[in-house]
Amino acid sequence: MSFLVAEGLEYYALNGDLLIQEVSFSLEEGSILAIAGPNGAGKTTLLNLLCGVERLALGDVRICNKSLRKLSAQQKARTIAVVSQQELPDGRLRLRDYVALGQIPIQADRSAADHITALDRVLAITELTHLADKSILRLSGGERQRAHIARALAQNPSLLFLDEPTNHLDPDAKGHMLSLVAELGVTVVMIVHDLVMIPEFATHVALMKSTRLTGFGPVEEVLTPDRVRDTFGVDYLCFQHEGRVIPALDIRKRKLSS
Repeated sequence: MSFLVAEGLEYYALNGDLLIQEVSFSLEEGSILAIAGPNGAGKTTLLNLLCGVERLALGDVRICNKSLRKLSAQQKARTIAVVSQQELPDGRLRLRDYVALGQIPIQADRSAADHITALDRVLAITELTHLADKSILRLSGGERQRAHIARALAQNPSLLFLDEPTNHLDPDAKGHMLSLVAELGVTVVMIVHDLVMIPEFATHVALMKSTRLTGFGPVEEVLTPDRVRDTFGVDYLCFQHEGRVIPALDIRKRKLSS
């Protein structure tokens, strides 16, 4: 049985513009899905429909064979965690206190001692233990992104949604972030702009262009030169290096019209 299913999703903006059309796919539990596509393709709208931030109009989303429409707010909070680009925690909070906010939906499930143990585990997984007493304002960009993921993990979700978690991070921090995501042990759906990083951490990829899926499936089957050129208009190259395949993008200089 598929863990996450999108079925015939369509979504319109208030002005009538079509933002998503004919999107259907299924994902197994434990998979890591990267959603990629050019600006305006519909990536964020799709993510928001899948996690329930946007109300479903046409089509359905099912999690463990249960329609997202029929899940209560409490059931969603116990199943789904979301890290958006607009995370703006109170700067006066210590990191530990901020991460602990994620435990609110499951507060009644454990004793206070068990919550402390779980919180310590989340901080260790995200390599934030040594920063636990720092204020949010004193964290670097990469540390803050890990803090957002830690707060989401504190919910003990089975499904985690991330909206461009590597945005504004330097290459080393991006690699660190994606390595962390790959090792979380939960089903992950995330928007990613760096195509060359997808094969290193994702199991599946959904390519989008002009509100539609142009490809969905295992990374090695979907992230091909032909599909990437059709979706992004750039050449996707693969090089052998020390027994690994290293992807690269050939982005050629374009002449500007006068």
